[in-house]
Amino acid sequence: MQPLSDSAVRILNLDAGWDFLLTEAGAFATPPGNADWLPAIVPGTAAQALAALGRWSLERPEPLAGHDVWYRVTLPGSGPARLDFEGLATIADIFLDGEKILASDSMFQPVSVVIDRRPGAVLAICFRSLSAELERRKSKRARWRPTMIDDQRLRLVRTTLLGHMPGWCPPVDAIGPYRPVGLVETTAPAIDNLDVQVSLVGNTGRVAVSFAYDGPDEPIRLTVGGSDARLKRAGTHVSGVIELSDVHLWWPASHGGQPLYPVAIRIGDRQIDLGRAGFRSITVDRGADGRGFALVVNGVRIFCRGAVWTPADLISLASDRVSLEPLIRLAAEAGINMLRVGGTMLYEARAFHDLCDEYGILVWQDFMFANCDYPADDAFAATVGAEAETLLRRLALSPSLAVLCGGSEVAQQAAMMGLPPSAWTSRIFEDVLPEAVARLRPDVPFVASSPFGGDLPFVADSGVTHYYGVGAYRRPLEDARRADVRFASECLAFANMPDEATLRELLPVAPVHHPRWKAAVPRDLGASWDFEDVRDHYTGLLYSVDVARLRTEDPARYLELARATTADVAEATIGEWRRPSSPTAGVLVWFWRDLLPGAGWGIVDALGRPKSLYHALKRAFRPLALILTDEGINGLHLHIVNDSAVPIEAELSLACLRDGRLPVARGAKAVTVPARGGLTVTATELLGAFFDTTYAYRFGPAGHDVSLARLAAPDGTVLAEATHWLPGRRSERHGLGLAAIAERDDDSWFLTLSAERMAAHVTIADPRYRTEDSGFDLPSGTLRRVRLLPFNAGETAPPEGEIRAINGTDIGRYAGG
Repeated sequence: MQPLSDSAVRILNLDAGWDFLLTEAGAFATPPGNADWLPAIVPGTAAQALAALGRWSLERPEPLAGHDVWYRVTLPGSGPARLDFEGLATIADIFLDGEKILASDSMFQPVSVVIDRRPGAVLAICFRSLSAELERRKSKRARWRPTMIDDQRLRLVRTTLLGHMPGWCPPVDAIGPYRPVGLVETTAPAIDNLDVQVSLVGNTGRVAVSFAYDGPDEPIRLTVGGSDARLKRAGTHVSGVIELSDVHLWWPASHGGQPLYPVAIRIGDRQIDLGRAGFRSITVDRGADGRGFALVVNGVRIFCRGAVWTPADLISLASDRVSLEPLIRLAAEAGINMLRVGGTMLYEARAFHDLCDEYGILVWQDFMFANCDYPADDAFAATVGAEAETLLRRLALSPSLAVLCGGSEVAQQAAMMGLPPSAWTSRIFEDVLPEAVARLRPDVPFVASSPFGGDLPFVADSGVTHYYGVGAYRRPLEDARRADVRFASECLAFANMPDEATLRELLPVAPVHHPRWKAAVPRDLGASWDFEDVRDHYTGLLYSVDVARLRTEDPARYLELARATTADVAEATIGEWRRPSSPTAGVLVWFWRDLLPGAGWGIVDALGRPKSLYHALKRAFRPLALILTDEGINGLHLHIVNDSAVPIEAELSLACLRDGRLPVARGAKAVTVPARGGLTVTATELLGAFFDTTYAYRFGPAGHDVSLARLAAPDGTVLAEATHWLPGRRSERHGLGLAAIAERDDDSWFLTLSAERMAAHVTIADPRYRTEDSGFDLPSGTLRRVRLLPFNAGETAPPEGEIRAINGTDIGRYAGG
């Protein structure tokens, strides 16, 4: 692994003074001299630099892969040094004072070279045309051709598929030094072949290191937290182990804390910081029938919930802490305990994994393979093996690394093309990758592909699935239970509508059928529908409306119901999967952030602002969750899930309300919810007599329209709340008596909300502020306090906006004083 820092090493980040130049492919073998060089951004991409100059736009992305792209910078100082390139996209020749000194052909593999600088030495990098390179590449004919990727020859090059998946990803070419370039100066002997492994045996944490060192004979020690141990040396080989008894365990945030222990090597007065380790165990529980897939962390079965990660910025591919932390924090605030880095994306930098370690977010890490029939020759296998080793060494200490996966939909693609099981895999996924994982991260489970398991690799009731029954395939909501999902590493893809503030700022066009609007709506190539059609299907199903007519006659109402649709579908589906008797052990929503402004798949929009789906997931992912399910003639069932390490003593109550406020049946009982467990209570147990809570018997008109369940602490504090609406009643419009009062508390604004009748999917629209919660149901006779968060840092203007509900004819308005 690469040390985090070394007190005997001086590292200069070459992040200023760069120029770049686009030329025709192959026009120059060595750096061109007199030319129209332009200022560049490093780390960064050519598209980012051109955009900064006003010469490139995401709205009309010009293709760049047909060009050679040159970068240059004058190096500081003189004398011997080492150049470290953390990421070059993708085919790169590196020159020093016009002489080629290094070549790189993988976006995913860092490279280094030792140099001897003269004063004023010029470093140049030529990113050769990827289009020209693909024309030169020859390979055995692929056994299948996936439709989602625009150039099948990309399977021959180690580069990201981002920018090459029309239908959901803009054609942004990843070209340039997108990760830092460092100039390393040192006179200290190097540490080579550093290997670190962290393990947990019982309550004892263990850190083992080995490396090559050709320096003077002096004490070498390993430190972990406040403990240290002297390492053994035999010639140039140094190794040793340190064990810590009764360590504090690292947990995903849903289940506990995240203690991290600094790890360093000391050689005399020299300190080499390796990073921070966390101690945890992770295994996979396949279940009694052998078809399950559940992660067991520190002996506890975890319900994994989260999303498939998308880069912080598609144009720059930034992966530094400043770019990532606001998004990781937002994910943590939503109760997300797992993010999947999918094989269609790119490996994230160390900062991403450090943040996941700190925030308690498990990482499902795909290797960068997706959909294609990849080569299996010796040369390609060696490249893949080196790539895997680099990644695993870089993440040697990371406790959040939870699953390592061969890639995305490779086996599925082959199976769906009708190929036999022998074609679903290759030596890459059967030998090369699992061998590297077993050797370097034996504490992390490996799966060959996502999805996998069962007679076909994509069936829902075995192993891991990409579940789109509820979603793209327009199955009824009941299919989420019928499919017997074990672990959904992708699911619930919808065209999720941004809020009004984002639409006004980034996409001020007529919604739904304007060309700019439709360009941002994802679709599967070859399908006669897009994911807005999918969402509209469920809008009609849930709210009994003519969606096409509504879109034409009342666009504002259409957008309001569109936002409610994806929120309601997601909350109901995840509730189904989280109930105590469900076989489902994981749900990762496709995907985290929009790549374009508009109604994309993102949980958050292109500005990083939460959509209605985000708030629904935040409710569905709570460590203490109250869930209502409609069991037909068996009535309502109330499910409580408790992820905490302590049992919960509380009162569970249910009230069935007529006209959204008048209780016509009610009941309550004391319950004890076991630690890291759950329980289910029927409505009849609470009510003590028959009442048609689901309106399944239909003995005359329904006696109520909504049921309200509450879990309350002994002091009356509401711990969790849930509602169940009879079909068609959630969007029936009435006067609700909505009211909102804006108040300032210290440095924050809050709204106190109230309603005279149960309000469904309450939202707040404010041009300057978003709310920490949105899309919730607001019972009558209660006050709900919601914090306002400014869109822009330093906002001083008071809030002013409106409160609405999808079942309301009235609007509540507020203004801060």
